[in-house]
Order: sequence, then structure tokens, then C-alpha cells
Amino acid sequence: MSPVYDKLADLLVDRFAVDRTAIGPDVTFEELEMDSLFLVELLLVVESEFRVKLGEDAAAPTDTIARVVEVITDELAATAS
Repeated sequence: MSPVYDKLADLLVDRFAVDRTAIGPDVTFEELEMDSLFLVELLLVVESEFRVKLGEDAAAPTDTIARVVEVITDELAATAS
């Protein structure tokens, strides 16, 4: 996978105690039993770790991990321009 995916997976494991074996690109946050409140907290951590600005609507419980990686990657590219 990509460095962004790897770092997001590490954040989920290290900061949010998600079982690494449960993480996969097509896994949704719902499947990880994470609600919208959790996602707000996750997005704040992502903003800090990746030094990007994301809106509260950047991720929903039904989004996959791959989708959030795409959002982060797009924001990193926009910030670099």
C-alpha cells in the first residue's frame, strides 16, 4: 500500500487501539465499529499528523479506509501545489 495508507493504519492501531488484522483498504469505519464522533477525533489526529486541513465531512462511517487515504492524498497534493 501507500505511505499514507500505512501511516493511517498505524494511527488507527497506535492511537485508537484498532486490531491491525481488522484493517484493510475496503474495510469501512462502521465495520470497525467506529461512529461519526470517533471520525471527528480521527480527522483531528490526521490533520495534526499529516499537516493538512480536512473538513468534518471528509469521512463518514460508511467510507472505506481507502477512501479516506484518497482524501488525505488529494489534500497533500493540493497543499504541495
